[in-house]
Amino acid sequence: MQRSSSSRIGTVLLRLSFAIRALGIFLALLVLGAAPAMAQLFETKAPYAIAIDYDSGTVLFEKAADKPFAPASMAKLMTIELVFNALKEGQITENQMFNVSEHAWRTGGAPAGGSAMYAEIHSDVAVHDLLRGLIVQSGNDAAIVLAEGIAGSEGAFVDRMNDRAAKLGLTGSHFRNTNGLYAEGQVVTARDLAKLARHIIHDYPEYYGIFSEPEFTWNNIRQTNRNPLLDDSLGVDGLKTGYIKESGYGITVSALRDEQRIILVVAGLSSPSDRISEARRLLDWAFRSFRRVTAFEDDEVVAEASVYGGASGRVPLKADGAIHILVPRESGDALKARAVYQGPIMAPVEEGLEVGALKVWMGDRLIQETPLHTAAAVPRGPLHSRALDALGELLFGWL
Repeated sequence: MQRSSSSRIGTVLLRLSFAIRALGIFLALLVLGAAPAMAQLFETKAPYAIAIDYDSGTVLFEKAADKPFAPASMAKLMTIELVFNALKEGQITENQMFNVSEHAWRTGGAPAGGSAMYAEIHSDVAVHDLLRGLIVQSGNDAAIVLAEGIAGSEGAFVDRMNDRAAKLGLTGSHFRNTNGLYAEGQVVTARDLAKLARHIIHDYPEYYGIFSEPEFTWNNIRQTNRNPLLDDSLGVDGLKTGYIKESGYGITVSALRDEQRIILVVAGLSSPSDRISEARRLLDWAFRSFRRVTAFEDDEVVAEASVYGGASGRVPLKADGAIHILVPRESGDALKARAVYQGPIMAPVEEGLEVGALKVWMGDRLIQETPLHTAAAVPRGPLHSRALDALGELLFGWL
């Protein structure tokens, strides 16, 4: 049963020393949210869009963010994640050579007529070159060669893509190929793409720089990076564009300005110019319209959860680092925060166990969810205390 700090007494027990300060923070958030609705109301012609703050995960803007659409080449972000992960886990190396099969050449290379790195059929290409062909040149052939080299076939690699997507929590996405060419049933959501981009930036910093390389030459063919916003004044340094006629023009980008990083997805636009202008407008608005509030410092207790059958009836909960919230500079919507966990937690309890989250709403929209973990271990309690816990749960657990 899911319980929260705003439900029955004892579900989440805030420490007395923390409660006064927490009330102050909560009231401060309400005051900030109660300002007159004078902020610029952003509108976009993009059918699908989302903007999130990288550090906190706060959703700054969304429009049909959970509605599925065909990803086009933005599907390559899932392919890229699996390749990065294989490198990080030591399953492959950057200098390892993969062979360009006839399937990869014919389906994704020069004969196919789409974006390609133009790898020659039956040639051997190093992984580090294939990655640049995939990321900088958006090569459909590079995606297939990497998939075949890692999993034996593109189909087997796609199975891994879907398994990996499920593990990463990409609940609205399903993949049918490695390069994003149209396939019935291949869909993503803007929220999933933003979540995937955030994961790539966070987990693979040693490889993320490839996204900002301005050009790559292979087979004597020089191609510039397909991301039109690189080197833009907004500080864009990745990630991926996409276009197919079935879903229009889209882009997943990340921009860093004044130590703040914002991740943006727009999709379903009718022209390359619309894709550029809408992404620029939304990024500029997101950077200008929010300020950061520290709700909890690093290593600060956020709440306490009840423990069943333990030597202690409570365990403190903390986040992995400070909790920051992006607050609109001016808004008519109040912010509400609530600690939520599955409980009571059964003893013994290990330290560092993820048991819940601090959720923040703006109005009726969930804008941030920060995982909470136990900050101490709680051993199993003596028999008499466990009996009392059992009686209490029997009498009051239904409330």
